[in-house]
Amino acid sequence: MADRYDGFRAVAREMKVDAVALVPGANFERLYHHDFHSHERPLLVVVPAEGPVAALVPNLELTSFAALGFEGDVFDWRDQTGYADAFAALARHLPIRSLAVEGQGMRVFVHHALAKAYPGLRIVDAEKQISGLRLHKTPDEIAALEHAIAISEAALERVVAGVRVGQTEAEVERSLRLALYEEGAETESFGAIVAAAENSARPHAHARTDYHIKAGDALLIDFGGRWGGMNADITRTFFVGHATDLGQAVYETVRAANQAGFDATHPGATAHDIDDAVTRVLEASAFADRIRHKTGHGLGRQVHEAPYIMRGNAEVLEPGMIFTNEPGLYDAAPGGFGVRIEDDLLVTETGVRSLTKFPKTLRVIG
Repeated sequence: MADRYDGFRAVAREMKVDAVALVPGANFERLYHHDFHSHERPLLVVVPAEGPVAALVPNLELTSFAALGFEGDVFDWRDQTGYADAFAALARHLPIRSLAVEGQGMRVFVHHALAKAYPGLRIVDAEKQISGLRLHKTPDEIAALEHAIAISEAALERVVAGVRVGQTEAEVERSLRLALYEEGAETESFGAIVAAAENSARPHAHARTDYHIKAGDALLIDFGGRWGGMNADITRTFFVGHATDLGQAVYETVRAANQAGFDATHPGATAHDIDDAVTRVLEASAFADRIRHKTGHGLGRQVHEAPYIMRGNAEVLEPGMIFTNEPGLYDAAPGGFGVRIEDDLLVTETGVRSLTKFPKTLRVIG
């Protein structure tokens, strides 16, 4: 009979290891619909290829952990005594010789504690295989992401309608954060990027408190709200007061590249195919020297996850996969600016559907 650990047991067999270890994070949350803070306290679940699961849990989390309906034995520990004895008890209970872990989530001190409790333990990085179980989104996950996007787009419209010459980037960012929560976001997907003028040419810019937005500035906003465990990730670029001829030309080039990415997406296309279609539009323009990054990344319980939409990645797209389509062009020289347009795309049985609905026609605000 199938159980909720079947996917992880299959990973263990594929990797030829005795078990898989899960730590708090996106995979844990998807499995249990609950997550835990990591901080300085180790918490992990061990899923054998065969047999009952087991867990090591801080004592102060036992009540919350019990609500998960966990099926196996639990070894707890207290701050006053430390976790070494709990790891040793876990090792006696579940003698294994090899273990697959989440390479991007397993912290070094937890790795060391496992190695000490299990002398000679072979630890294998199975990040790709474990996180690969999240590649195909469930109907509930898709619905949750659509709601997160709707919240985000409503917040964005409220904010851009109120942008005025003379505001600082930080003031716009604060308004955006407030609007997200007022529209119903559980939290922010990530720290929003609100960047004007040459700051908009820094793809991961920070909002400035000392720059006052001027007429003619490009204003790039990259942000998202989280709802139901799913993260929206949207970018739109506006022009304040007016757009120059150069600004319009760069913007329309990026918009054409964004459309090329949408048009290239269908089941059976590869991540390479989509990035190549997008990048060829940018490369064929007069602004090829302004290309700075790949087309996009997977999106879901993490803001950045597989599949990564880039040349050289032969991963085949299948129905249920979600990724960002976010071409951009950037000139960080004095007087320069950046333009990025980002949508969240769902691969369907017959093609593709954009989960983002916010208009992409060039918009002058303020």
